Amino acid sequence: MSLALDAAAQDLLFREARTANTFTDEPVTDEQFQAIYDLVKFGPTAFNQTPLRVVLVRSDEARGRLLPYMSEGNRAKTSTAPLVAILAADNEFHEELPQLLPHFPQAKDLFAERPVREQNASVNAALQAAYFIVGIRAAGLAAGPMTGFDFDAVQREFLDGDHTPLMIINIGRPGPDATFPRSPRLAYDAVVSSV
Repeated sequence: MSLALDAAAQDLLFREARTANTFTDEPVTDEQFQAIYDLVKFGPTAFNQTPLRVVLVRSDEARGRLLPYMSEGNRAKTSTAPLVAILAADNEFHEELPQLLPHFPQAKDLFAERPVREQNASVNAALQAAYFIVGIRAAGLAAGPMTGFDFDAVQREFLDGDHTPLMIINIGRPGPDATFPRSPRLAYDAVVSSV
């Protein structure tokens, strides 16, 4: 069976898509980022929670605040990426549910307990982060997602107690020697089983 998406789009989004470790100095514009958001905002989440929040690190001052919290192996690429995005889960996402789920006004009440919200925010924001990475690729840009950073320090410096950092993504056009050789993937039968 073939996929509905043509082979070139499949390559762009998945087969040829790679994590970039170096970037050119070509900027990522506000318009490009807006186009990415306007595409990925339609990805589904449970109860249309959409708990992902994004902090764009553009200024030299903000980048200087972020770099000390990156793991040593991630500092150089984060220092040269044209745009850096901190992706976080909003643990108070339920406050937006009356707007996001107007046909079910009592949905907000389902998330009254903080532990329930945190679990839902984590899962659904991670799902949105995956959409976000695919959206960056759809824009013809490269994404360099990373979890090698001090989560607590990034939360204190850039977020608040209601937002939990998930990952940091460097965004731009790939530079020289941007990727490592492709690593193996698991075979279908190693991942999928039927019961």
